[in-house]
Amino acid sequence: MTSDNTASLIYLVLLACAVGGWFFTQNRDGIGKMMQQAMIWGFLFLGVIAGYGLWNDVQRQATNDQMLQLGNGQIIVPRQADGHYYLTLELNGTRIPFVVDTGATDMVLTRADAARAGLEPDTLNFIGRANTANGVVQTAPVRIGTVRLGDVTDTDVRASVNGGEMGGSLLGMGYLEKWGKIEISGGELRLTR
Repeated sequence: MTSDNTASLIYLVLLACAVGGWFFTQNRDGIGKMMQQAMIWGFLFLGVIAGYGLWNDVQRQATNDQMLQLGNGQIIVPRQADGHYYLTLELNGTRIPFVVDTGATDMVLTRADAARAGLEPDTLNFIGRANTANGVVQTAPVRIGTVRLGDVTDTDVRASVNGGEMGGSLLGMGYLEKWGKIEISGGELRLTR
């Protein structure tokens, strides 16, 4: 637990004690009513905490499908509020969400996404090494049978499975270069074949 998390926890506990103390002093005579109100406030408090904790997941899910296909071989992806571009590709028929990462050499899958795409991470040979923001990690080179984005399908696509922990799969230059033309301007990523 980081110092910021500890400070937030202490603040929340103190806030809960203050609200609880106020309830108790206002309702000394009606303990049943006080307990009812305390439970209502407790559920509201838990709902706010759950909503705050899940907001990034809800936002990412809502933004995954905001790709616009202009025609054959042209895709526009708007930049999201967090500054990233997100694309959902079909790998071997399974939809996998990616963060576009022009600093990544390959398409890099998490172990979970690799398993969803039909690969078996436990049987892979993690013989490669990659320098990441979190340090050096082991990688396993793989080939994806089919990769589909919009109306474009590629076969036998080179990728890597990350042996370490990742928040999500990365769509690196190994795949993006297949599009021939990549433009980032005006808050949009434009891929053209």
